[in-house]
Amino acid sequence: MNMHQSPSKADQRHIGHRQVRVEDAALLRGLGRYADDVATPPGTLHAAIVRSPHAHARIRSLDASAALGMKGVHGVLTGEDVKRWANPFPVGVRAPMEHWCLALDKVRYVGEPVCVVIAEDRYLAEDALDTVQVEYEPLPPIIDPEAAAQDDAPVLHEAVGSNVVNERHFRYGDPERAFAEAERRVSIKVHYPRNSCTPIECYVVLGQYQPANGVYDILSNFQGPYALHSVMARALNVPGNRLRLRTPPDSGGSFGIKQGVFPYVVLMALAARKVGAPVKWVEDRLEHLQASSSATNRVCEIEAAVEADGRVVALRYDQIDDCGGYLRAPEPATFYRMHGNLSGAYAIRNIAVRNRVVLTNKVPSGLNRGFGGGQVYFALERLMHQVAIELGLDPLQVIRRNLVPAGVFPYRAAAGALLDSGNYPATLELAVREGGLDELLRRRDQARAEGRLYGIGYTAVVEPSISNMGYITTAMTPEERRKSGPKNGAVSTATVSVDPLGGVSVHVASTPQGQGHQTVAAQVVAEVLGVALDSINVNVELDTGKDAWSIASGNYSSRFAGAVAGSVYNAALKIRERMAGIAASMWDVPADQVRFAGGKVFVESGPSQPFHRIAGSTHWSPGLLPENEGGGLRETAFWTPPQLTAPDDNDCINSSLCYGFIFDFCGLEIDRVTGEVHIDRYVTCHDAGRILNPMLVDGQIRGGFTQALGVALMEEFVYGDDGSFLSGTFADYLVPTAPEAVEPLILHTETPSPFTPLGAKGVGEGNNMSTPVCIANAMADALGRSDIRLPLTPSRVRSMIGIDEPPPPEGLELEAPRVAGGSALQAQDVVEIPAPPQQVFDALLDPETLKAIIPGCHALELESENHYRADVTVGVGMIRARFAARVGLSDLDPPHSLRLSGSGNSPMGSATGSAKVRFIELDNGHTRLEYVYDAAVSGKVAAVGGRMLQSASKVIIGQIFTRLAQRLTGKPVQTGLWQRLRALLGKGGAQ
Repeated sequence: MNMHQSPSKADQRHIGHRQVRVEDAALLRGLGRYADDVATPPGTLHAAIVRSPHAHARIRSLDASAALGMKGVHGVLTGEDVKRWANPFPVGVRAPMEHWCLALDKVRYVGEPVCVVIAEDRYLAEDALDTVQVEYEPLPPIIDPEAAAQDDAPVLHEAVGSNVVNERHFRYGDPERAFAEAERRVSIKVHYPRNSCTPIECYVVLGQYQPANGVYDILSNFQGPYALHSVMARALNVPGNRLRLRTPPDSGGSFGIKQGVFPYVVLMALAARKVGAPVKWVEDRLEHLQASSSATNRVCEIEAAVEADGRVVALRYDQIDDCGGYLRAPEPATFYRMHGNLSGAYAIRNIAVRNRVVLTNKVPSGLNRGFGGGQVYFALERLMHQVAIELGLDPLQVIRRNLVPAGVFPYRAAAGALLDSGNYPATLELAVREGGLDELLRRRDQARAEGRLYGIGYTAVVEPSISNMGYITTAMTPEERRKSGPKNGAVSTATVSVDPLGGVSVHVASTPQGQGHQTVAAQVVAEVLGVALDSINVNVELDTGKDAWSIASGNYSSRFAGAVAGSVYNAALKIRERMAGIAASMWDVPADQVRFAGGKVFVESGPSQPFHRIAGSTHWSPGLLPENEGGGLRETAFWTPPQLTAPDDNDCINSSLCYGFIFDFCGLEIDRVTGEVHIDRYVTCHDAGRILNPMLVDGQIRGGFTQALGVALMEEFVYGDDGSFLSGTFADYLVPTAPEAVEPLILHTETPSPFTPLGAKGVGEGNNMSTPVCIANAMADALGRSDIRLPLTPSRVRSMIGIDEPPPPEGLELEAPRVAGGSALQAQDVVEIPAPPQQVFDALLDPETLKAIIPGCHALELESENHYRADVTVGVGMIRARFAARVGLSDLDPPHSLRLSGSGNSPMGSATGSAKVRFIELDNGHTRLEYVYDAAVSGKVAAVGGRMLQSASKVIIGQIFTRLAQRLTGKPVQTGLWQRLRALLGKGGAQ
């Protein structure tokens, strides 16, 4: 036994210090273990999914016999199998809708799974998809949520009878009186777009079924919340202990969207049962964009009752959330996560709310970084800006005047949120002072004096973290809640154990997606137990079959720092208390005198032992331990905060435990010619409670900010009028890359939360709530307009500036489109053919010639005069589809013009098009063939996006006429820029 001298306090501190991530050594060396890297059991088969090419249609029949006859195909999971073994998913509202893991009678969005082909490898499974014959009866789609809410809209779920599947009205304070007595009313209508998270790694599921005990064993990169474990178990028609859900060691990002993998967990579990073997499915990027999930788009009309000085005394919300084809759990979370703090950072005591959940023919929505916050604050902060404009006030002064004042925390908001801590005015002033607002104002004045478009935007938001597991039940009436039983709380778990050699292991049920949970958990334990950080092993894999978990487990709602790290702290304290008791017994001293630091257990200026010796005694010599010490060192902490109560009969709900505060401002300049937005400076000031690792916090803020730039300036899920998804590749769904990233100025204040074990709050989602509207307010300031709609793409900004697109060159006017729906394509071109017009015209009417010149045509069969049935394969980008097509020639005016039309259907979608063809005789006897075409495609083909489709369609149509020229002359025909210029100028002739 040694006498101990204490190390310096700086050597003992880990919490609150910058610490490089312990995860990075493996990840940067390519040694990460992602879901697709995990070894598969012998005999594993692979799945591919037949998806609907229609947004809304009845399924008349499904024939998979051809697929089942292919070598290497082991089975096809159909709706009949699903009905035999499974149940529809539980729905979060009282409405008689059914959502199954496969479409049974109807499809309600493009990309909805219809059946699953299971084969020896993914290639065989993909090939077999083309042979599955599904007969659809297309139905009218509905895309716009406001139109969907009307009584005459096409109904997605007949049993519900309406597309409005949930409507609730709320009243807090006395909003009617406040509006009646208000000096002014200010209102605004906003639209928040659909967008997504686009992690590097898409969904992965490996399903196994054990027929002996009826257990489904699933490995997936599911992120939680684990309340969805119960949803999956009920869908699989098994008790919870018959669904073992495991996660891999690493995940390639999520940002919320990997909660949406759960329907595919059920799907692959059933596929494994169908074929009696493990089944693996790895989602590709097109599937992910088209059919995984997305943020919820919202339409909100918001009104403020305002005093003359800009003080807001009441708010009125009228909100529509578009949740897509099904209300899929955990929706309507986007509505109700923020419900308790609809007043944001402001001391507004009177609120009226109307919430409508509407279904449309889009992919079902779900969690996206900052879910609910972006939608609420885009409305509220645009309104606050508009209040300033209409009252002739400074927008910053309106924010100052309405903030929750210092010294009143914990502050109970009107709708029930208990804002735990903060000093909002001081945080704002710090940002103004340290962020250089005065300089930015001078830049704006100078830019405007020079005729440039420059604006400054502000926003103040409250960032919630650690969701109350009962907040979604606010969608129910008090009577419905009483029948179903109260839901509340947020149990977090962590386990700390010490092995016989003194090694410390930590397990957390947080399923991180790249945030650095292992690092922070190790920092917490290292500080509590006084051991070296690199001696601690943190396991973040979760296995519901053997690990401690709860329905609140998982990685969502910024719960790690406040809840999970707090549970790690509590578990480590239990270990320390036990070890202190053991040491105190050995040394005959009070336990409160025992200290832990530098890898030792000691008493100041007293006895000391290495950490591993005290810990080892619980394993090697348990008979010598104190009477109340059972031996072995393993402690699991469960923690839930008492502040998270169920919604009351007045619908007041503290929807989250902690509430950080963010104040942002930015300056931006708009290019008058191109419409491009340049962020001049962006300042974001955060109060996230006690900061556990400043390096990781700043990384999370930068990540959230960059994702929010995409929301503000680039990203939007676009659908055609027929419900076709038009943003299926990164050519059309643009996300920020390194050149587009902007470095924000990040500032911090710290007011520790009194409700969490470490005083920490969540961080990382806040800028996805604050940045889009901050940029929108700056745009409104620059242009003097209130109708700001995201994303602020250059073309949209140009239209707001008032710049019309230039007309097409003379002689190139397009005819009015003859086709509609899907991805609309239009273009024109010319080709010179060394043959007279009559010969060219007659050649097009010849069936053999027509078959030879249509790219990918396998067969052409005459149905009636100049009308044919065709079998055609077309490839666009990564999509290759075989179409049963119709081809026709009409409007014949020999030898001057005709119309060439076509349409077709395939498992990948449908296509229709029409080309007006003119034959002009040149001086040299050749023919200048001019064509103008318009086309539309739908389904998976349309999802590759307009840019790729436009290029591909030009190539395909161009090939028809260049092949025609080659067939007539027997040699290649040159088509290029010079020839087109000559044709435009009317200078045909010999080459």
